[in-house]
Amino acid sequence: MKYCLFIILFIFYPNAFGQTKFKIKEVETKNWKSIYYIVNEKGETVKELDTAKYSISLNDDNYKYFAVFMIKGESGWSAIDIHEKILFKVYNTSFGEPSPDEIIDNKVRIIDENNKIGFADYKGNIIIKPQFEIATSFYKGKAIIGLSCDKIPWEEHENESDCHHYSIVCKKHGYVNEKGEILELGNFTFEEIQNKIKWKTPKE
Repeated sequence: MKYCLFIILFIFYPNAFGQTKFKIKEVETKNWKSIYYIVNEKGETVKELDTAKYSISLNDDNYKYFAVFMIKGESGWSAIDIHEKILFKVYNTSFGEPSPDEIIDNKVRIIDENNKIGFADYKGNIIIKPQFEIATSFYKGKAIIGLSCDKIPWEEHENESDCHHYSIVCKKHGYVNEKGEILELGNFTFEEIQNKIKWKTPKE
């Protein structure tokens, strides 16, 4: 019996130890170049990140299980753990400007290579595989989703290099629970679903 218990503990301990909180320290040089450092919960600098690889960081000063960067050679926002392993791609919340999703209700929106949206928890575990065209953050255990969606540009863009701003318009709306199960989906407007489940934006 003791032998079996030892095996079970041996299996689960590495997973527990693998999740480590850290934060990103940013130091700006005289030539306006940013150098990023990984700092553990003891306040010790674990590693200096390669500035040729990590270009933009919008992380705050809190200790978390992952950090979000724009990484050269990678598209969009990448979430990394303390060992620099890429865990997933983070959803950008505003079309036309850099704004990676934040942890809300202990969850963050993520995307796959087809720009489908899913969710990861605050520890960096993928809990709902990317599968939705559009999805809000969670509020009281529910998130609104959209189906058959189109990007509607705010205005004409003269150059491809210009910032492109869009609104998302979907023909169908519904909502899911924290398991990713679709509880309702149909010819509803966003406002109808919002009122039905009393969903609120994070700032409300």
